[in-house]
Amino acid sequence: MTADTSPDARAGRALASLRGLAVGDALGSQFFVPAHYPLLKRRGLPAGPWQWTDDTEMASSVVAVLARHRRIDQDDLARSFAEHHDFDRGYGPAVNRLLRQVREGGDWRQLASALFQGQGSWGNGAAMRIAPLGAWYADDPEQAVHQAEISAYPTHQHREAVVGAMAVAAAAALAADPAGPPSPGVLLDGVIALVPRSAVGAGLRRARDMLDYGDTATVAAVLGCGRRTTAHDTVPFALWSAARTLGDYEEAFWATAQVGGDVDTNCAIVGGVVASGKAGTPPGEWLERTESLPGWMAVAA
Repeated sequence: MTADTSPDARAGRALASLRGLAVGDALGSQFFVPAHYPLLKRRGLPAGPWQWTDDTEMASSVVAVLARHRRIDQDDLARSFAEHHDFDRGYGPAVNRLLRQVREGGDWRQLASALFQGQGSWGNGAAMRIAPLGAWYADDPEQAVHQAEISAYPTHQHREAVVGAMAVAAAAALAADPAGPPSPGVLLDGVIALVPRSAVGAGLRRARDMLDYGDTATVAAVLGCGRRTTAHDTVPFALWSAARTLGDYEEAFWATAQVGGDVDTNCAIVGGVVASGKAGTPPGEWLERTESLPGWMAVAA
């Protein structure tokens, strides 16, 4: 069985993943509020509405560009990021400055390549927004990886950030298999085979070796859980968590959120990957409490 390649089917999968990403992002961000810490321990839900962050705002641009071009157009993507950039959504300072300069007429190629003394950003921002692209390309994981690589460059040009985006897209494409979610080992093996050697790749191999570990906190301590907000400190744990919980969005969220770190980004990645599969839909109550997706997207499922 292969995934439906019609534009409507691709858009439907991408939007399902985007909704899962948005719920993970919005609910995850609630647990940066100290008053909500006790709720996290007992898996309790804060009062809504839950507002999403830059993770969802940027992922919405990815989906909108795919809907317009049926592929990633870098210039359109950079323009969409800049036009819809909301400073209050929690962007990092480097990306805030870059998008403001793009909005003012700057060339994203020069600006992104100049970040961090010419090394480019190795943050987790390219990975956090890309799961819906993987769902779009569920029929072709190799193309998902290629398009994810292209999508990273307008903001993140360090190789680790690029590979982080490639890995998340691969995971979402594989999770969207119409035959049903793959086993944890099959998912991570598939991702590892699709990404180049890198610190992210090394982390994924460690994650594969730790699939039988029951103590999530120990795994997060070994792999990293986004405390440094780098791709290689975020993606391996997020995909370890997603691989173990495919088909159960609620468990995926709580298992990921409980370790702390960059909670909204971890849960956005996991939510987007898990929701790529038909069995990974977020609970209805969670969807209702999450802020609606941006009205400017104009993407029909």
